[in-house]
Amino acid sequence: MHITGLFRPVLLSALLISAALLGSPAVLAQSAQPPAQAAPRVRVETTRGNFVIELDTQRAPLTVASFLEYVKAGHYTDTIFHRVIGNFVVQGGGFDVKYVEKPTRAGTPNESGNGLSNRRGSVGLARTGDPHSGTAQFYVNLTDNAALDPQPSRWGYAVFGRIVEGMTVVDDIGAVATGSAGTFERDAPLQPVLIKRVEVLK
Repeated sequence: MHITGLFRPVLLSALLISAALLGSPAVLAQSAQPPAQAAPRVRVETTRGNFVIELDTQRAPLTVASFLEYVKAGHYTDTIFHRVIGNFVVQGGGFDVKYVEKPTRAGTPNESGNGLSNRRGSVGLARTGDPHSGTAQFYVNLTDNAALDPQPSRWGYAVFGRIVEGMTVVDDIGAVATGSAGTFERDAPLQPVLIKRVEVLK
């Protein structure tokens, strides 16, 4: 009984403090904050099957915003995977079935220093030698490609998402026979792999 008597005031004090904190503006403000929104996802429908990309709006906001603009404009409909290198990457989204490059907007500022690495299943923005030239073309890493990450002396290739469904489809695309096709002297699928469309999932 003596121990219980000592415990009761402590418990009462704790309850009073908790009630005071819960009533404070700071705590009320925290509890009133809306829950974090789920990361947007897009489904890429191809002639070899479908896969889903989860986009990282926190780490690559500019790249994701640009990518979604191309998606919503229907840019990727009937484009091809024009570059496939086994155990490296599959790249597409820039050329139609006749190997004609589709028009794009200005390049996106390079976000390769965002802490995301070019690991297997990650999705990055393709570009030329100009670090800020990435537009609509994207690639999926078939394996860990740390060489594509930024280094102290050079820019890297910005990762902006990851495959969350259908990586087996991507692996299948990465295993197709390649060679010279259209305007490409090498690494192009001999049987075109078509992107039917890309759509934002609700």
